Amino acid sequence: MSLVEKKQLEGCRMEFKIKVDGEEFAKGLDKSYQVNAPRLNVPGFRKGKAPKNLVIKTYGVGVLFDEAIKETYPAAYEEVISAEGFEPVEYPDIEIDDIDETGYTFKATVTGKPPVKLGKYKGLTAVKESPAVEESEIDNEIENLRERNSRMVDVAPRPVEDGDIAIIDYCGKVGGEAFQGGTAEKQQLEIGSGQFIPGFEEQVKGHTPNPEEPFDITVTFPEGYPAEELSGKEAVFTITLHAIKKNEKPLVDDEFIKDISDEFETVEAFRAEVRRGLEQQKNAAATRSYEDALMSQIVETMEVEVPDVMIERQIDNQVENFKSQLSKNGLTLEMYLQLAQMKMEDFRKNFAASAEKNVKMTLALEEIVKLENISISDEEFEAELDKLAAQYGMEKDKIREMVDKAALCADIAINKAVDLITSSAKEKKPAAKRAKSKAADDEAAPAEEAPAPESEKPEKPKKAKKAATKTE
Repeated sequence: MSLVEKKQLEGCRMEFKIKVDGEEFAKGLDKSYQVNAPRLNVPGFRKGKAPKNLVIKTYGVGVLFDEAIKETYPAAYEEVISAEGFEPVEYPDIEIDDIDETGYTFKATVTGKPPVKLGKYKGLTAVKESPAVEESEIDNEIENLRERNSRMVDVAPRPVEDGDIAIIDYCGKVGGEAFQGGTAEKQQLEIGSGQFIPGFEEQVKGHTPNPEEPFDITVTFPEGYPAEELSGKEAVFTITLHAIKKNEKPLVDDEFIKDISDEFETVEAFRAEVRRGLEQQKNAAATRSYEDALMSQIVETMEVEVPDVMIERQIDNQVENFKSQLSKNGLTLEMYLQLAQMKMEDFRKNFAASAEKNVKMTLALEEIVKLENISISDEEFEAELDKLAAQYGMEKDKIREMVDKAALCADIAINKAVDLITSSAKEKKPAAKRAKSKAADDEAAPAEEAPAPESEKPEKPKKAKKAATKTE
């Protein structure tokens, strides 16, 4: 393998001309023979049994080229870009220039990471919140637990009200004809939940359970309803109301706490644990917001031209994350787009700004790793393996087999770069707290205190740009 020529193209595109010959190409031809021989007929031999020289004599050496190229070009390409210190951000476009039995030359055209010029990244200033947990937030968490541990109980016959769970059969018809999905039995319908199309739940209200006396309601499917054949159509549903049920929440007392927890026996102890958990969440969110504010300043002052392919790859990742969240709610992306009446192209555009910012933040952090000569020791790598093993409940050696050491070390280095930024930064109080603190200082200051001479006054901090403390 040898690099014949390299050429800088537009933007961050680079063209490498690479030659593969000699022993490496011979190995590729041998591998190609093993793959192709079983499908080639050579007179006097069963398929796959003819010697290589007879296969070549019968079909020509060219019959082995395609597979030989596939076998040899990836290693040649990787060796060249590694030696050149080139960092690709996509798969290369490969074009074969010339080839014979002695070897071949190919062009690899590929986009690389762009050059980055950073502004200031140490000694930055950003607002960091010190969030407090309110009693009402603890109440909300416990109320959610009551909801999750509630049980359905029967309600004595009476007219249906908001909040009731009506047990119904229904059969819907459009123009006198039943339609697919318009019939169900013993369906649980929470009145006021908005589960069904507008007007349905409202017309069930006020009826008293009586399976012997079904009743009809009339509703109109909304325009743009996912089932196009029903969109904008009027439908008549025959309803049989069997019973009314309600969700009964448990009383919050020590017995309730013992039922839902193996660690706590009193309401007081459990509330303390809920407070601790909420404090952790809020502090983690405040830290993320603080780091994002610092990174926004770095991104704002950096100079870089991000290749479109990097942004598109980041959008791909964000779309996949969105699909994962949808699946937890029983939806597919196709269903979501249909309900939102949105095309995939427009949907992807929603992620473009955040994707570009994420790419720039990553490029900035990678540049800081280089500028600060951040490296990862064996001890740090082993410590990260320990954390991963504990996180996933797996043996450390199993984690070691699964991870790419270079990629994991790169992640650790990025985290160290973030630590460097935050450790050198100055925390600024939120505006309301600064005002309150200033008022307290003014009140405490002596009434006739003389102003400090100009030479002793601290330098007035520069006003931070608005975007510097914006979080997304």
